[in-house]
Amino acid sequence: ATGMLDEARKEAQRMINALKPYVARGVPVIGLEPSCLLTLRDEFQSMLPGEDADRLAASAFLFEEFLVREKNAGRFDPGRLELKPIGHGEALLHGHCHQKAFGVMSAVEEVLSWVPALKTATVESSCCGMAGAFGYEAGHYDVSLAMGNLSVLPAMRAAGPDTLLVADGTSCRHQIADGAQREAVHVAVVLAQSMAQFVPARP
Repeated sequence: ATGMLDEARKEAQRMINALKPYVARGVPVIGLEPSCLLTLRDEFQSMLPGEDADRLAASAFLFEEFLVREKNAGRFDPGRLELKPIGHGEALLHGHCHQKAFGVMSAVEEVLSWVPALKTATVESSCCGMAGAFGYEAGHYDVSLAMGNLSVLPAMRAAGPDTLLVADGTSCRHQIADGAQREAVHVAVVLAQSMAQFVPARP
Protein backbone atom coordinates (compact mmCIF):
# COMPACT_ATOMS: atom_id res chain seq x y z
CA ALA A 1 0.00 0.00 0.00
CA THR A 2 2.98 2.34 0.49
CA GLY A 3 5.15 1.17 -2.40
CA MET A 4 7.69 -0.67 -0.23
CA LEU A 5 7.83 -3.62 -2.63
CA ASP A 6 11.27 -4.92 -1.68
CA GLU A 7 10.37 -4.95 2.00
CA ALA A 8 7.02 -6.58 1.23
CA ARG A 9 8.72 -9.30 -0.82
CA LYS A 10 11.15 -10.04 2.02
CA GLU A 11 8.32 -10.23 4.55
CA ALA A 12 6.32 -12.48 2.24
CA GLN A 13 9.26 -14.84 1.90
CA ARG A 14 9.77 -14.87 5.66
CA MET A 15 6.13 -15.79 6.19
CA ILE A 16 6.17 -18.47 3.49
CA ASN A 17 9.23 -20.04 5.11
CA ALA A 18 7.67 -19.92 8.57
CA LEU A 19 4.39 -21.50 7.45
CA LYS A 20 5.83 -24.03 4.99
CA PRO A 21 6.22 -26.91 7.52
CA TYR A 22 2.60 -26.54 8.60
CA VAL A 23 1.29 -26.29 5.04
CA ALA A 24 3.26 -29.44 4.16
CA ARG A 25 1.42 -31.29 6.95
CA GLY A 26 -1.95 -30.08 5.68
CA VAL A 27 -2.55 -27.63 8.54
CA PRO A 28 -4.92 -24.84 7.46
CA VAL A 29 -3.71 -21.26 7.85
CA ILE A 30 -6.61 -19.25 9.30
CA GLY A 31 -6.79 -15.49 9.68
CA LEU A 32 -9.20 -12.89 11.02
CA GLU A 33 -8.20 -9.74 9.11
CA PRO A 34 -9.25 -9.96 5.42
CA SER A 35 -6.50 -7.74 4.02
CA CYS A 36 -3.81 -9.79 5.78
CA LEU A 37 -5.11 -13.30 5.11
CA LEU A 38 -6.19 -12.72 1.51
CA THR A 39 -2.76 -11.29 0.72
CA LEU A 40 -1.58 -14.90 0.99
CA ARG A 41 -3.96 -15.75 -1.86
CA ASP A 42 -3.05 -12.81 -4.08
CA GLU A 43 0.05 -10.66 -3.62
CA PHE A 44 2.27 -13.46 -2.34
CA GLN A 45 1.77 -15.43 -5.54
CA SER A 46 2.45 -12.34 -7.64
CA MET A 47 5.62 -11.36 -5.77
CA LEU A 48 7.01 -14.85 -5.26
CA PRO A 49 5.49 -17.15 -7.90
CA GLY A 50 6.16 -20.82 -7.31
CA GLU A 51 4.97 -23.97 -5.59
CA ASP A 52 5.49 -22.71 -2.03
CA ALA A 53 3.33 -19.63 -2.55
CA ASP A 54 0.70 -21.66 -4.40
CA ARG A 55 0.46 -24.26 -1.65
CA LEU A 56 0.18 -21.58 1.02
CA ALA A 57 -2.56 -19.81 -0.97
CA ALA A 58 -4.53 -23.06 -1.21
CA SER A 59 -4.23 -23.56 2.56
CA ALA A 60 -5.22 -20.02 3.61
CA PHE A 61 -8.75 -19.30 4.84
CA LEU A 62 -10.57 -16.55 6.61
CA PHE A 63 -12.07 -17.66 9.92
CA GLU A 64 -15.61 -17.75 8.58
CA GLU A 65 -14.52 -19.41 5.31
CA PHE A 66 -12.89 -22.22 7.27
CA LEU A 67 -16.00 -22.80 9.39
CA VAL A 68 -18.24 -22.98 6.32
CA ARG A 69 -15.78 -25.23 4.48
CA GLU A 70 -15.67 -27.66 7.41
CA LYS A 71 -19.48 -27.63 7.66
CA ASN A 72 -19.89 -28.31 3.93
CA ALA A 73 -17.36 -31.17 4.16
CA GLY A 74 -19.35 -32.76 6.99
CA ARG A 75 -16.57 -32.28 9.54
CA PHE A 76 -18.34 -29.61 11.58
CA ASP A 77 -21.92 -29.20 12.75
CA PRO A 78 -22.78 -25.66 13.88
CA GLY A 79 -25.54 -27.17 16.00
CA ARG A 80 -22.91 -28.63 18.31
CA LEU A 81 -21.97 -25.10 19.35
CA GLU A 82 -25.41 -24.77 20.98
CA LEU A 83 -25.47 -21.10 20.04
CA LYS A 84 -27.94 -18.92 21.90
CA PRO A 85 -29.56 -15.55 21.07
CA ILE A 86 -27.35 -12.60 21.92
CA GLY A 87 -29.97 -9.95 22.59
CA HIS A 88 -29.88 -8.42 19.10
CA GLY A 89 -32.62 -9.12 16.60
CA GLU A 90 -30.81 -7.45 13.71
CA ALA A 91 -27.23 -7.21 12.47
CA LEU A 92 -25.90 -4.80 9.87
CA LEU A 93 -22.87 -6.17 8.04
CA HIS A 94 -20.23 -4.15 6.19
CA GLY A 95 -17.90 -6.10 3.93
CA HIS A 96 -14.19 -5.43 3.70
CA CYS A 97 -13.01 -4.65 0.17
CA HIS A 98 -10.91 -7.82 0.07
CA GLN A 99 -13.88 -9.95 1.14
CA LYS A 100 -15.97 -8.46 -1.67
CA ALA A 101 -13.20 -8.72 -4.25
CA PHE A 102 -12.63 -12.39 -3.44
CA GLY A 103 -16.35 -13.21 -3.32
CA VAL A 104 -16.32 -14.51 0.25
CA MET A 105 -19.03 -12.35 1.81
CA SER A 106 -21.44 -15.28 1.69
CA ALA A 107 -19.34 -17.08 4.31
CA VAL A 108 -19.74 -14.20 6.78
CA GLU A 109 -23.46 -14.05 6.12
CA GLU A 110 -23.82 -17.80 6.62
CA VAL A 111 -21.93 -17.83 9.93
CA LEU A 112 -24.06 -14.96 11.21
CA SER A 113 -27.16 -16.95 10.21
CA TRP A 114 -26.18 -19.62 12.74
CA VAL A 115 -26.89 -17.24 15.62
CA PRO A 116 -30.53 -17.79 16.65
CA ALA A 117 -32.99 -14.91 16.27
CA LEU A 118 -30.44 -12.74 14.43
CA LYS A 119 -31.44 -11.35 11.03
CA THR A 120 -28.56 -9.93 9.01
CA ALA A 121 -28.62 -7.22 6.34
CA THR A 122 -25.52 -6.40 4.29
CA VAL A 123 -24.72 -2.77 3.47
CA GLU A 124 -24.41 -2.17 -0.26
CA SER A 125 -21.18 -0.21 -0.11
CA SER A 126 -17.86 0.41 -1.75
CA CYS A 127 -14.70 1.02 0.27
CA CYS A 128 -15.24 2.44 3.76
CA GLY A 129 -12.61 5.04 2.90
CA MET A 130 -9.66 3.69 4.85
CA ALA A 131 -8.18 1.74 1.92
CA GLY A 132 -5.42 0.15 3.95
CA ALA A 133 -3.01 2.74 5.32
CA PHE A 134 -4.45 5.49 3.11
CA GLY A 135 -7.14 6.63 5.50
CA TYR A 136 -4.81 6.73 8.50
CA GLU A 137 -2.81 9.61 7.01
CA ALA A 138 -3.87 13.11 8.03
CA GLY A 139 -3.50 14.40 4.48
CA HIS A 140 -6.14 11.96 3.26
CA TYR A 141 -8.69 12.60 6.00
CA ASP A 142 -11.18 14.54 3.87
CA VAL A 143 -11.06 12.05 0.99
CA SER A 144 -11.31 9.10 3.36
CA LEU A 145 -14.35 10.54 5.13
CA ALA A 146 -16.00 11.46 1.82
CA MET A 147 -15.63 7.86 0.67
CA GLY A 148 -17.10 6.56 3.91
CA ASN A 149 -20.01 8.96 3.65
CA LEU A 150 -21.04 7.56 0.28
CA SER A 151 -22.80 4.59 1.88
CA VAL A 152 -21.32 2.75 4.86
CA LEU A 153 -21.21 5.57 7.41
CA PRO A 154 -24.77 6.82 6.75
CA ALA A 155 -26.04 3.23 7.03
CA MET A 156 -24.24 2.71 10.32
CA ARG A 157 -25.49 6.03 11.72
CA ALA A 158 -29.06 5.18 10.71
CA ALA A 159 -29.00 1.73 12.30
CA GLY A 160 -31.11 1.41 15.41
CA PRO A 161 -29.37 1.45 18.80
CA ASP A 162 -30.13 -2.26 19.27
CA THR A 163 -28.77 -3.24 15.85
CA LEU A 164 -25.50 -5.19 16.00
CA LEU A 165 -22.88 -3.73 13.66
CA VAL A 166 -20.47 -6.24 12.11
CA ALA A 167 -17.28 -5.55 10.14
CA ASP A 168 -14.35 -7.96 9.86
CA GLY A 169 -11.85 -5.32 8.72
CA THR A 170 -9.81 -3.60 11.43
CA SER A 171 -9.60 -0.33 9.52
CA CYS A 172 -13.31 -0.59 8.63
CA ARG A 173 -14.17 -0.75 12.33
CA HIS A 174 -11.92 2.26 13.00
CA GLN A 175 -13.69 4.24 10.28
CA ILE A 176 -17.12 3.30 11.66
CA ALA A 177 -16.06 4.28 15.17
CA ASP A 178 -14.61 7.62 14.07
CA GLY A 179 -17.07 8.50 11.32
CA ALA A 180 -20.34 7.15 12.75
CA GLN A 181 -19.56 7.04 16.49
CA ARG A 182 -20.70 3.41 16.54
CA GLU A 183 -18.87 0.24 17.51
CA ALA A 184 -18.70 -2.65 15.05
CA VAL A 185 -17.39 -6.12 15.90
CA HIS A 186 -15.79 -9.03 14.04
CA VAL A 187 -17.94 -12.05 13.20
CA ALA A 188 -15.75 -14.11 15.57
CA VAL A 189 -16.84 -11.81 18.42
CA VAL A 190 -20.47 -12.42 17.51
CA LEU A 191 -19.95 -16.18 17.73
CA ALA A 192 -18.09 -15.81 21.02
CA GLN A 193 -20.97 -13.78 22.44
CA SER A 194 -23.46 -16.40 21.30
CA MET A 195 -21.40 -19.21 22.84
CA ALA A 196 -20.88 -17.28 26.07
CA GLN A 197 -24.62 -17.40 26.72
CA PHE A 198 -24.35 -21.03 27.77
CA VAL A 199 -20.72 -21.39 28.92
CA PRO A 200 -20.81 -21.56 32.72
CA ALA A 201 -18.78 -18.95 34.54
CA ARG A 202 -15.69 -20.24 36.27
CA PRO A 203 -15.67 -19.93 40.07
